Amino acid sequence: MVRRIDVTGSDGVRLAAWEFADPPKERAGSDSAGADSAGADRAPGVLLLHGLMGRASHWAPTARWLSERYRAVGLDQRGHGRSEKPADGPYTRDAYVADAEAAIEQLDLGPVTVVGHAMGALTGWQLAAKRPDLVRAVVICDMRASALGAASQREWSDWFASWPLPFATLADVRKWFGEDDPWVERPNPMRGAFYAEVMAETEDGWRPVFSRSQMLRSRATWVYDAHWEELAQVRCPALVLRGLDGELGRAEAQEMVRVLPRGQYAEVADAGHLVHYDRPEGWRAAVEPFLEQLAEDARGDREPVAP
Repeated sequence: MVRRIDVTGSDGVRLAAWEFADPPKERAGSDSAGADSAGADRAPGVLLLHGLMGRASHWAPTARWLSERYRAVGLDQRGHGRSEKPADGPYTRDAYVADAEAAIEQLDLGPVTVVGHAMGALTGWQLAAKRPDLVRAVVICDMRASALGAASQREWSDWFASWPLPFATLADVRKWFGEDDPWVERPNPMRGAFYAEVMAETEDGWRPVFSRSQMLRSRATWVYDAHWEELAQVRCPALVLRGLDGELGRAEAQEMVRVLPRGQYAEVADAGHLVHYDRPEGWRAAVEPFLEQLAEDARGDREPVAP
């Protein structure tokens, strides 16, 4: 089962939200995680936010196991997937956060657990700081809080320019991103599969569904600044999760946990930056205990006080 739900984002941008499995059917009086007395008959919400160049479908395996207990929705963020890609943007942090806010409200997901990868994780913690009433918890996957700087942006610009577009076949996409890309340290078929999902066939071959220049504009709105202050404003439970071979180092991740008022730490062995895609079993093993603890805490909050 796949269901698309249209959402209107900030500035009227059309966004595509996706459910990849039927949510659980709840009964009134259920003790499902996070359900309150006013909404005990509906499953608690999870909003899945992909990273730069990603799309909601990258979350499909995660959404399916989450659907056993939650209403899990993946959002194609502006400029990505099947969502609108306005030529003039904006592709600012405020726009991305406002889009997520609009999706939660229009889909009646709140208070929601936001699970974000990379750029999506930054959106998640910025939203949690801005709208604590909408966000119950946040999972921060492989996103740094430190500024990355101008050199990083130049490297990305050069990398985009190196793509041998158009690709003749999807097999060529998988091979280049999984083996031939200069950024690949060792062959990684899952990385090739990840990028194959963000390609579409055109008249002259396979090209990305996004604009590389728009991706650079999106990235430019966060790489020059640090985001520690916003991180410290996140009052809900937060899990900082990294792949051992990812972009977020252990020392910085643990400092993020220290800065977060209710931070926790987890890591996935043999995983790179695409943790949830590289190692889905390890990812689930790291995330599920955090969600189960949230559920237990929510049930405890609803326990009647003994007379």
